[in-house]
Amino acid sequence: MTTVQKEQDVIELLLSQHQQIKALFTRVNQSTGEQKRDAFHELTRLLAVHESAEEQVVHPAARDDAGDAVVEARLEEENMAKRALADLYDLGVDSPDFDVRFAEFEAAVLSHALHEEQEEFPQLRTKTDPDRLIRMAGAVRAAEAVSPTRPHPNAGENPVANLIAGPPLAIFDKTRDAVRDWRQSHND
Repeated sequence: MTTVQKEQDVIELLLSQHQQIKALFTRVNQSTGEQKRDAFHELTRLLAVHESAEEQVVHPAARDDAGDAVVEARLEEENMAKRALADLYDLGVDSPDFDVRFAEFEAAVLSHALHEEQEEFPQLRTKTDPDRLIRMAGAVRAAEAVSPTRPHPNAGENPVANLIAGPPLAIFDKTRDAVRDWRQSHND
């Protein structure tokens, strides 16, 4: 007997990523030293690619379904989060101010995710063809593959800006990540 696995649609993919983001917040909060730094870098990478892909694929589609006001509010939240995440990244996990600022950032990101889950995703689910939602998941994965791994708040928040700036920034970020990882592996 064979079973057919249902392809994941974009909403299922994003909800799964929201759970990963929540788990990474917990890891950062419960870790110290190098483990905290690693968890924060993993969270930074996931948030950067997740938000970039949403801006390129999900929000443009949601404008028709959820409306401009809902999408504009989500984009503003994402832009504020990019700035806060960039500031936290520059601050570093060892800064005495990190934990307080990280807690504020966590609350804002979780609130943003909840708004998406309650205001944007239900509209997409009911008003978008299921096959299109599956294709959108593929588009999100493709966008994430060429998205920056760090927040770049000055790069813009619209799909065109992400398509133009995203791939070069992604190459730069991924090169920086590889060098950082290589240094860490050779310092142990």
